[in-house]
Amino acid sequence: MKRKQIITVIAVSMLIGFTACGSENENAAQDNKEKQTEIESALNIADNDEITWTYDSQSDSWTMSVTSAVADPELPDYQGVSVNVPGAYVKGIDTDRDGIEDVTGQTYSEEVNGQLVIDDTAEITNVNGQTYAASTAPVIINTGAAGYSAQENQKASSGNAAYGYINVACGNRGKQSTAADENGEKYYTGDAPLCLVDQKNAIRFVKYNIMLGNLPGNTEYFVSTGGSGGGAHAAMVAATSDNPDFFPYEAEAGAVGIYQEEDGTYSEAVGSDGIEISDGVWGCVAYSAITSLQEADMAMAFEYYLDTDYEFNTDFQRKMAEYLSQEYMDYINSQKLSVHESAVDIDINEDGDKEDVVDLTIEYDEKKYADTNGYGGTYLTLYLKEFEKNLEWYLENLDYADDWTWFDSDGNVLSDENVAQMTTEEKAQAFLEGRYAKGQSGEKAGPGGGIPDGNGPKGEKKLDEDLVTSGMGDEVGTPDAGTTQSAGTKTDSSNYSSYEEMLKSYESDIASIEEGDKYGNNIVDLYNPMNYIGSEDTESPAWTRVVMGASEGDMSLFASMNMQIAWLNSGTDAELEWQWDGGHVPSEIFGESLALYIDEMYGKYVEGAAEITKAAAQSQTKNGTASEAAGADISSWVSYLNGQVNFALEDAVSYRTRGASKAIPGFDVVDYGQETYEFGSATQDARHFDKYVLKVLQEERTVLAELFNNEGE
Repeated sequence: MKRKQIITVIAVSMLIGFTACGSENENAAQDNKEKQTEIESALNIADNDEITWTYDSQSDSWTMSVTSAVADPELPDYQGVSVNVPGAYVKGIDTDRDGIEDVTGQTYSEEVNGQLVIDDTAEITNVNGQTYAASTAPVIINTGAAGYSAQENQKASSGNAAYGYINVACGNRGKQSTAADENGEKYYTGDAPLCLVDQKNAIRFVKYNIMLGNLPGNTEYFVSTGGSGGGAHAAMVAATSDNPDFFPYEAEAGAVGIYQEEDGTYSEAVGSDGIEISDGVWGCVAYSAITSLQEADMAMAFEYYLDTDYEFNTDFQRKMAEYLSQEYMDYINSQKLSVHESAVDIDINEDGDKEDVVDLTIEYDEKKYADTNGYGGTYLTLYLKEFEKNLEWYLENLDYADDWTWFDSDGNVLSDENVAQMTTEEKAQAFLEGRYAKGQSGEKAGPGGGIPDGNGPKGEKKLDEDLVTSGMGDEVGTPDAGTTQSAGTKTDSSNYSSYEEMLKSYESDIASIEEGDKYGNNIVDLYNPMNYIGSEDTESPAWTRVVMGASEGDMSLFASMNMQIAWLNSGTDAELEWQWDGGHVPSEIFGESLALYIDEMYGKYVEGAAEITKAAAQSQTKNGTASEAAGADISSWVSYLNGQVNFALEDAVSYRTRGASKAIPGFDVVDYGQETYEFGSATQDARHFDKYVLKVLQEERTVLAELFNNEGE
């Protein structure tokens, strides 16, 4: 884990023409010190008379009103922070600054000004069996940013109070955010990396106030979590923890604990004692993380193309997928990936043990891998076995499904007595044959994903035409919208009259990004976690967990697998979970929860903490109330013997593509949409950003130009 006293990052803009004399340096140093003092005073909640606290008796917790996380907010309504604190850690609120509580939970009647009086002796033992105190409690950073959008300031939720956690809600600027200059002229802001920077600044704010004794919690046990775009930022917070590439942006906003010295370096020391504050996290739980965007189009195209029966809606899309698949193979092979089998708990090379380091490569052999359009190799073997491993876990945990309806082979509802007698193996077989209807314990397809019908590679995959509507049809994004092209779209472009016009747009946009922003940075590179995981300048998290829906269509599963590999090789404990039948942002199921995982990690990594395991299942004794089975019969392509699942790669990708929701390219879309807005500039709302898409468009222009906007027969 990276630790330092002075960060030796040289700001390019400060180096140019840097000829100041000694007296000027002294003045600059004095100015910097005064600025530091101003920031630390402004962000010390003990000095803020406007902060109020509310008490909720139902959750027994106190919630701080929203306050600015930085001293110089550009958009104050989007750069705030709020904190929820379990009541057990709080004696009450000191309203007159004498250090004694004047308002307690028992005497509270209305919102109150003042400061927390923290009870250092109180403890909370939660339902999982983990015990926390005010000085040891984990701090949960909720990374909003759905769709990479702005998140308005809001009060922190009390949902984590019962577990003993400190819960933090932070606002953030995002794509399509606007501000006005001193002349009232509107400009775009919130583009990469500012959304992430606002979350980093909130982390610094909370750590600073914990350090001052204003808030309970432990600065070493911060956990980032979010879903979709929020999942992307949760992962990026962990991947870029305390990396100096982001210091100029943090300092610009007036973040506490990040100060530029007169020589252009940055210090993270606060107060007269010079104590450091990091923007890093200890752990991360990211749901359906839409990252990294730099490889996203290639990875999704490759996933689609592996399915020989996938029906692209235009010839242009299919050809783009073919070319991008080739690019992805070259990209993965250039990364020189490898993984120890024991780290992923998978016998990749099938030699009977999990003791080898396996090189992960993609190979092309049209005949050998005809069922997957010519692609195979150890990289895809790991991909397949991750799927099998997930389904095995799912089948092993069906005893936790206490509200499902089970049916016999003739479609009849089983009696309560029969359900009570079902073994785990019998439930597994019933699941494989589709003889069930899920209850709440098994519903996990979130918005945007899809649950496949269980057909193998020859199954029908086309969307029902009745479902091809606004948001899932021919409508595409424009610079005034936030949509993207869906898998059902039959239009390559509504905005460009010719291929050359479209190509010039890509070339111009990407060239402007590569020129760098005002700090000389390529903002697409800043938003690629793969550039930072394992970097010597990055503070590595102790653990990460990425959860994806196995049938979601919003992000390639390859991206999550790549992050896991990178984190494992950097020394981080990294878990990957692809939830069977899960859509976009799947919920936790079968006895699992965010809190359980955090408590498990706390028990694993904190000396003296309790070792936590999932509670045993209470087998179902009463059948559900559904009248007919709703499950998909997958027994024709899934074998299940002695607790082990096996199926072919072509079946896995067929299952996978049934949840497809995006066209090709699905991220740097031709007519702009979704993520292209994240890489705009002050004057341009959206910009094309994918250099790999551009490479294909340039190198294959002869073929692609003929197919572009050509509906064919």
